[in-house]
Amino acid sequence: MVALCPDMPRLDGDRRHLARRLGLLLAATLVLVSVISLGWGASGTSLPRALADLLAGRELAVQDRVVLMDIRVPRLLMGMLVGASLAVSGALLQGLFRNPLADPGIVGVSSGASLGAILAIVWGGMLPVGLAGAFGWYQVPLAAFAGSWITTTLLYRVATRQGRTSVATMLLAGIALGAIFSALAGLMILRANDSQLRDLTFWGLGSLAGANWPKLAAAAPVMILALASAPLLARGLNALALGEAAAGHMGIRVQRVKSRAILTVAAATGAAVAVSGGIGFVGIVVPHLLRLASGPDHRWLLVNSALLGAIMLLLADMVSRTLIAPAELPIGIVTAMIGGPFFLWILLRNRGVLDL
Repeated sequence: MVALCPDMPRLDGDRRHLARRLGLLLAATLVLVSVISLGWGASGTSLPRALADLLAGRELAVQDRVVLMDIRVPRLLMGMLVGASLAVSGALLQGLFRNPLADPGIVGVSSGASLGAILAIVWGGMLPVGLAGAFGWYQVPLAAFAGSWITTTLLYRVATRQGRTSVATMLLAGIALGAIFSALAGLMILRANDSQLRDLTFWGLGSLAGANWPKLAAAAPVMILALASAPLLARGLNALALGEAAAGHMGIRVQRVKSRAILTVAAATGAAVAVSGGIGFVGIVVPHLLRLASGPDHRWLLVNSALLGAIMLLLADMVSRTLIAPAELPIGIVTAMIGGPFFLWILLRNRGVLDL
């Protein structure tokens, strides 16, 4: 239709140009928010003073070095990677299931990852010394990845029938899986000792307070690899929006796209949950906002989701650090306060077209 009407504006080109400009704006905003986050906190550390010392070749003060290099920098990097991973996972799930309600937290993927991490925390000490030493810091991220991969695979098999995915079945199956995993996690908590209980409390509502260089070194490679591989699925996800049969006729290897999408979601969500706990709603809010702003093209949606997800989590982290200072509010509460009403708005906006 567009080709037969040369005077008609190219809507796809307009949206692509808008998505490109939005990506540049998000990248600049992420840099700004990152600088603000490094200087944001209750301590007396001054980022301008520390930068001035570095530029002048002077050694940083002990307090500045500890606060910036051992606390704020790893927390900043972890927040960026976790926010990007959760947002991209949401975009991938929504593209895979072809509906706007898919999210790692809502459909139970985060619960599966949390259960895997809890199992590693509680039973990790029962592994042989040599095996436990070989896994090291990778033990919890690997267990979380296994839990999220199993959950995502089960969810897709239950919700998909004859090439059609039912959003109602997906949501109900996600609720059921989340309940099962919560019950199993409760059993594990009953077996935990005092030290393990302190670690398990971390998983309840999510936080970046435990960020450090060893955890970042263990989980960052997995998240970076998942984020780097996600854009490679863009063409396949765009084709899947037309249906699996149509995608197959276009030369898309549908099963390969689905398998890689599931693996990518499992890796990104598993690693994110392993280091930050249960942070919800990032995966549903970010992709939906971007679809409204610049369209559903996954070639830009996935990249922009990573940028906006990182921005959103850094902003939520700054709120969590200052709202009840000197104490710290779990970051999952902040994202839930934003994401809960947004999710209800999506339901009301789409109730006429969703199969509910």
